[in-house]
Amino acid sequence: MDESDLRKLYPPTVERARLKTQFKLDKHSRNFIARSPFVCIGSSSERGADVTPRGDEPGFVLVLDDTTLAIPDWPGNNRLDSFSNIVLNPQVALLFLIPGVDETLRASGTAEIRTSSELLERWQRNGKKPRAVLVVTIREAFFHCGKALIRSRLWKDDYKIQRSELPPYGEILKDQIVTSETAEQIEMSIQSGYKNKLY
Repeated sequence: MDESDLRKLYPPTVERARLKTQFKLDKHSRNFIARSPFVCIGSSSERGADVTPRGDEPGFVLVLDDTTLAIPDWPGNNRLDSFSNIVLNPQVALLFLIPGVDETLRASGTAEIRTSSELLERWQRNGKKPRAVLVVTIREAFFHCGKALIRSRLWKDDYKIQRSELPPYGEILKDQIVTSETAEQIEMSIQSGYKNKLY
C-alpha cells in the first residue's frame, strides 16, 4: 500500500483539521503546556522508534520563546532510549495531556540535549537539578480532538482497575529477566526509587 491507496480508504481531510496547524506556540498552546503535568516524547533512529513519558508538576515544561521549549530530564532507568535516538536523529514529536481534559496538544520539531548550568538552574527539586534538558525547536503544533480520550474514558473510572489485578512490577521483571534478585527484592528497590529518587 502506498499513500495514495491509504488516502482512498478515508474521506478527505476536514478543512479545519488542515488549517489548524500552527508554526509557533500561540497563547493557547502556551496555556496548555503551562497546565500540563505530562508529556510523551516520540523519537526514532535506525535503532528503532521510542515513546517515553515525562511528568512533573504542571508547568515543568518551559516555553522559552515562540518556537522553543525545554523539558527537564529527571532520574529514570538510564536506558537513554530517546536521548540515544535524538543524538542520531533530532526529529521528535510531543503529546501533552492535562488530566480531565479530553483534547491534547501535539507538537513536532527538532531536539537537542543541553547541559548548560544556566538552563539546568531553572529546575530545582530538594536541592537537585536535572542532569540534562531536552530543548525542542517547534516546527508545528496543533490541538487534537478528544475522540480517543472520550472512547477510552481515560479520565473516568469505568476502566480503572485495582493495582492488585496486575502482578507487582518486581514480579513482572523477575519473570522477564535473568537475575539473582528475588521478586520481593526487586519490588523493594523499585518502591524505594519511587519514594527517594524521583529527583
